[in-house]
Amino acid sequence: MLAKLTGWLLLGIVRLLTGAQARWYGCPPKAEQRIYFANHQSHADLVMIWAALPEELRSITRPIAARDYWANTPFKRWITTEVFNAVYVERAATAPASAVPPAPRAEPDMPPAPARDAVVPPAERIEPSMEPLLPMTPPAPTMVDVTPEAFDEVQGRLDLPAPPPPAPPITPPVEPPAAATEAAPSEPAAAVAPAPDPLTPLVEALRSGDSIIIFPEGTRGHTGEPQKFKSGLYTLATMFPEVVLVPAWIDNVQRVMPKGEIVPVPILCSVTFGAPIRVEEGEERRPFLDRARAAVIALRDV
Repeated sequence: MLAKLTGWLLLGIVRLLTGAQARWYGCPPKAEQRIYFANHQSHADLVMIWAALPEELRSITRPIAARDYWANTPFKRWITTEVFNAVYVERAATAPASAVPPAPRAEPDMPPAPARDAVVPPAERIEPSMEPLLPMTPPAPTMVDVTPEAFDEVQGRLDLPAPPPPAPPITPPVEPPAAATEAAPSEPAAAVAPAPDPLTPLVEALRSGDSIIIFPEGTRGHTGEPQKFKSGLYTLATMFPEVVLVPAWIDNVQRVMPKGEIVPVPILCSVTFGAPIRVEEGEERRPFLDRARAAVIALRDV
């Protein structure tokens, strides 16, 4: 109940400040599943195009909202969730950190530093000896008396060839156990979580039967001319060919709340809805995106 009352109050404020004029130039307002794609120049674009839709279309149409802006405070999160029924998208997905910790750097072996308060005992002092050095005399050689018979016996042994060494014993080969011969399975690499797809919440909304409002530029422009459209619109159009693609031009809303401002300025604004388009058979991504961008720009002078 509170969300519904807040929605009516917000709708009255928006229409009071901007007029929120809706001009259906190329198609009538119809309760069918659609993808409204428009130019993007202000955070108020979401509120403006939501307020321009008739009540029966607002209930089945979900605008996209940048999570980093519309969910950074509890109040804005409640407004976008309970009143606008918005779909949050991530504008900048960051790559996840690897699950494998870096190997510690080897440090050289250093002796432990003594504690600050530890008492280090003094080194032991060795007193010099005053005794005179004794002379070093070589030991007398030991004389062995060898008899002629013993000498001849030793000489005869030296003349004989040395006997061959004994052959080593033959042992049967021992087969290694089966567990040792099998190659150890390599440890699986630490799984790295893939980056989240920013189109996933939009795909889920379309699969549930809702219409959505998107801004294919991906960010706000400042030149009055839409930037090049990103590939998300083409991907959704090819995934859901039965959904009607309706271009829209939001006029003057950048003057109501320019970038960096928080206080809106009263000024007359309008949203012009053009004729639906679709992806032609065999049409490539970039030609379709350029054609969709041209369809939006053509509504500026209508």
